[in-house]
Amino acid sequence: MEKGTIHRIRREINSLDSMMTPDVRRIGRKYFREVKGLPKNHILDICQELLDSGTWAERIIAFQWAFQLRKRYEKEDFNTFERWLKAHVTGWSSCDDLCTHAMGELLHQFPELLPKVKEWTSSENMWKRRGAAVTMVYPIRRGKYLEVVFEIADSLFHDDEELVLKGYGWMLKEASVTYRREVYDYVMKNRATMPRTALRYALEKMPEHMRKKAMETSL
Repeated sequence: MEKGTIHRIRREINSLDSMMTPDVRRIGRKYFREVKGLPKNHILDICQELLDSGTWAERIIAFQWAFQLRKRYEKEDFNTFERWLKAHVTGWSSCDDLCTHAMGELLHQFPELLPKVKEWTSSENMWKRRGAAVTMVYPIRRGKYLEVVFEIADSLFHDDEELVLKGYGWMLKEASVTYRREVYDYVMKNRATMPRTALRYALEKMPEHMRKKAMETSL
């Protein structure tokens, strides 16, 4: 069954006249119905085979299926998702696809995994460092882990990679929806040294007068 499903997925992907992400996700939803009754680990093995192809379309489906398994997550799934982050994430899009969905939901369910994610901030792998921030987007949208959000921002504060700065800026922006005053206070306290890239992202959902004040005093 698994081999047949993978073959049909690849055949349908190859039949597309123009391959767009929504089309690939539609194919993923269609064929998940064929495998959803399998044991979770069998489905994750199929995801691994899709990832091993190295194609962006099959990677999208693998990460999509991993998120669709969220009601069956266990703490041990962290090891699988972390391995995928290291081996199969090659850009900001794939980083965000995995971390803001499957990894974020896993962290939402199992807060005891937070220390493991915080360790990524010191990784040599820039996608793990960005992943530390963007993984927090999912739980912070649900009002969780504000203290850890600030700890991760502190750890990534002067990162050398712009996409990591944008990642923690985005994390702060999402936190500001629920915790506007706390995030604003954090920005104002650090405005003199906070990289402009991260600062702009963090302020995007703030009222104009707050954004203006923070940007003016950061000059």
